[in-house]
Amino acid sequence: MATLGSPARTLRGLLRELRYLNAAAGRPYRDTAAYRYLVKAFRAHRVTSEKLCRAQHELHFQAATYLCLLRSVREHVALHQEFHGKGERSVEESAGLVGLHLPRQPGGKGWEP
Repeated sequence: MATLGSPARTLRGLLRELRYLNAAAGRPYRDTAAYRYLVKAFRAHRVTSEKLCRAQHELHFQAATYLCLLRSVREHVALHQEFHGKGERSVEESAGLVGLHLPRQPGGKGWEP
């Protein structure tokens, strides 16, 4: 199993995704119930001594899994918006999607020497 990293890094990642979600709404992410719940849950499951705390590791694993879901959904939406079919595209637009550029005539269309 891959390592999870530090819980603080996971919390920062979750808060970053929360900011992305609330940016469209135009309200601060700190005013949401999700922010308050995340901070409260991470504070409640902090390790205060050197003992192994199963609940803390379980919360961290669930948080890391949820962070992966939020990132994946955000990236999926961005890719879908970029490459979603918009009907018939021109040749120039289709070439631009794959990183190609069409040659240009020096005098424009119908140019004759």
